Amino acid sequence: MADKKVDYISAATGRRKTAVARVQLFNGTGVCAVNRRETKEYFKSDALLKYVFQPLEIAGVEGKFDIKAFVKGGGVSGQAGAVRHALSRALCEADSSLRPALKAAGCLTRDSRMKERKKPGLRGARRRFQFSKR
Repeated sequence: MADKKVDYISAATGRRKTAVARVQLFNGTGVCAVNRRETKEYFKSDALLKYVFQPLEIAGVEGKFDIKAFVKGGGVSGQAGAVRHALSRALCEADSSLRPALKAAGCLTRDSRMKERKKPGLRGARRRFQFSKR
């Protein structure tokens, strides 16, 4: 069995809301897959695609790396944010000179906003039941 030589560069984990993404960078031609599917097939919106690939645009390395991403949890928007965060961290691990530019653009900041839990005695997290005087 022939072993295929892969030019592995770095890997990182990114999070947003309840979504968690693991990204691996390889030397390549710009092929990107999320959960073993084409990125354009996985993130159908152009806005989400632009958001996911923003770190590559800032670093000026579009088409230089192959990207494998595995995402679970959350919704489509949260998963896009998690992939963006993981991609930024992987780029910083590969080349530390990219860190200031990515940090200034906010790509390295973990967006920790999550849904607030429901409290006992209330209808939701903060919404109360309707008060009736009589």
